[in-house]
Amino acid sequence: MSGRRSVWMFGLLSAVAIAVCVRLGFWQLRRLEERRAQNAIVEGRGAAPPLTLAELQGQDTSVTHWRRVRVEGVADYANEMVHATRSQNGSPGVHLLTPIRPIDGSWGDTAIVLIRGYLYAPDGRTVDLDKARESDTLRLEALVTSFPPPRPGMARMVSGGRAMRLMDRDTLALLMQQPLGPMVLLALGDTIMTDIVRPTRVPPPAITDGPHLSYALQWFGFATVFAVGFVVFARGRKRRGAGPKAQAPATPMSSHTP
Repeated sequence: MSGRRSVWMFGLLSAVAIAVCVRLGFWQLRRLEERRAQNAIVEGRGAAPPLTLAELQGQDTSVTHWRRVRVEGVADYANEMVHATRSQNGSPGVHLLTPIRPIDGSWGDTAIVLIRGYLYAPDGRTVDLDKARESDTLRLEALVTSFPPPRPGMARMVSGGRAMRLMDRDTLALLMQQPLGPMVLLALGDTIMTDIVRPTRVPPPAITDGPHLSYALQWFGFATVFAVGFVVFARGRKRRGAGPKAQAPATPMSSHTP
């Protein structure tokens, strides 16, 4: 392959790579804008006055998601489950999934799942639920969240007693022996562990910009590397092509016999 042709081929490949990297970089910037817009919604809902459990009845979960709510409900500890293999501050444990019913009866026979807190468990699933009980009537503030999207596999851990591998609403309703509301409440409060047998509140998800800006900078950096690489390659080829040309050997003069 001639020097000029190799430069053209390398230039074409570099242009394609640069275009792809730049496109991915701008895609990450768009995702950053979407993330910030979503964060603004979350912050706005978090700053709104807390709802009551009765006000959640019949509302679209996409509207109440991330709203604060005042919880006054009766805890059904007999049907409590745990979400296994959780961690907090680097320690293994579980999340307590407690069905509650509003004391005003606004939800009828339907219970609402409350993530009551984190409990330390060396194996990530076995805890003493009796020692982790609080008062029969819970009065606290919580954050409205939702059930995770369905995932394949068994939701319940077969060898884990009351341990759940996945927070599947239908499975939890069956195991808790009652219909469940469409949302999940995250109890708010002190997230510092002071007693390994008493629940510690689970911190709400942090509101951040995520990794999108750093990813965008990485893609733009890759594009720069491809551009600089092409320039170095092309200049190297040019220098080699402009080197001193080999001179033809001089033809010896023929001698004449006098």
